[in-house]
Amino acid sequence: MAHLRSRRRLALAVPVVLSLTASLGFLPAAASAAPATAPAVRAADDGPHLSYVVNTRTDHRTIESVQREILRNGGSVVASYDTIGVTVAHSANPDFAARMRSVRGVDSAGATRTAPLSAAGTTDEGAVQVLSKAQAAKLAANATPGEEPYEADQWDLRAIGADQAARINPGSRNVTVGVIDTGVDDTHPDIAPNFSAAQSANCVSGKADTTYGAWRPVDAGHFHGTHVAGEIAAARNGIGVAGVAPGVKVASITVAQPDATSLFYPESVVCAFVFAADHGIQITNNSYYVDPWMYNCMDDPDQRAIVDAVNRAQLYAQRKGTLNVASAGNSNHDLDADAITDTSSPDDSTATTRTVDPHECFDVPTQLPGVVTVSAVGVKGAKSYYSSYGLGVIDVAGPGGDKYQIPDTPSKNGRILSTLPNNQYGFLQGTSMASPHVAAVAALLKSAHPHATPAELQALLKAEADNPGCPSGPYDGDGDGVVDATCVGGKRVNGFYGFGVVDALAAVTK
Repeated sequence: MAHLRSRRRLALAVPVVLSLTASLGFLPAAASAAPATAPAVRAADDGPHLSYVVNTRTDHRTIESVQREILRNGGSVVASYDTIGVTVAHSANPDFAARMRSVRGVDSAGATRTAPLSAAGTTDEGAVQVLSKAQAAKLAANATPGEEPYEADQWDLRAIGADQAARINPGSRNVTVGVIDTGVDDTHPDIAPNFSAAQSANCVSGKADTTYGAWRPVDAGHFHGTHVAGEIAAARNGIGVAGVAPGVKVASITVAQPDATSLFYPESVVCAFVFAADHGIQITNNSYYVDPWMYNCMDDPDQRAIVDAVNRAQLYAQRKGTLNVASAGNSNHDLDADAITDTSSPDDSTATTRTVDPHECFDVPTQLPGVVTVSAVGVKGAKSYYSSYGLGVIDVAGPGGDKYQIPDTPSKNGRILSTLPNNQYGFLQGTSMASPHVAAVAALLKSAHPHATPAELQALLKAEADNPGCPSGPYDGDGDGVVDATCVGGKRVNGFYGFGVVDALAAVTK
């Protein structure tokens, strides 16, 4: 236990409402030293056109002064989130970030990407497997009375008692889960009955667009958010599949770039958390990491600014009553290790190999204070072969699927079956799939305990989870004879499952 140095331990040093800025003490003392009346500079336009976050104090005088400096230094203001002191800016001035960091009132500032404005960070593992018409017809023909036509292939519902929970309390219409993702196809017949258009938006630019339909995926290739939404709240309407909480509402906050990369940039995620908080969304699901860095290191000024900005936004959501749930990642990384090799960052330009300390370099948003960090399990209840883990980092686990753990279901598919755009269904696996199971159980808890705070909901998730404990022998997730990970901890809490696999039935009965 002495080796426990994770973000969770650091966060305990201060109240959860304080930002990571305060808890880690990373802001440079020199940030406020330069006068706001620095000489005007040429609005250079010979650098790449990038997006930036500029983080400041929240008083109006400071914000207005800093935004004048943004203009003076060759930038333009895209969006301003005054309540958390985050301004999203664009600039082609190659010195923009450095100049802004010297402005009075600026706590941190940095580029949110390494490529000019024009490798996905979603946490699904492998390609989607579309349910064929023949498979669907066979499933529907043999469906058990009282179940959804394709429910026989949804081993994940039975694994956490969600099928039984639905008969007791399917969730309240007063609870909404916001899917911060690639967009949700709200025209899908399994999603339409529970979709909340009034709580949906497109945040890709860093500023919320609430035009009707703006929240939808740009094409069928952006299927991730629709799959996640179905796992949470697909209606029990006799059409296809069922969600874990089929009585709650689901909203879409689109943050993925509309091209093939589907990148999730920081300014989009900041917008999403603030929008969710301001529109009464009680729970957000975050099945991604913020691009372009898998881990954002505090000794890099750009990455530090990203952590600061996203953390301000998610803490604002917590203060407004929103519980944020996030996937732990699919790299099979020990997030409490001394060092991790990252070969994928930055994923919007040329990646390099670097060694990072996960106690100083954070997977955002999952390693931020107060966020529920979720690992994945397969049908046998064992950690999925791809799932990242870590004692003191993982809070709870949920069904995420595992192609090596084969269920006794009609399709014999160990992945998770859910909705896809254009009225289709398909199988995916990943901590991307585990997180929405946890978010949905949290929605059931919120339905049963409408006045529970985010911290109280997280405590209930942990208290009612079922912990299988560490494996009795070496962990070989893919069966190749090589030990793939080491579980540390005991039956109550450990690195693979945190406090355990969430329990939907307990959420509505205890």
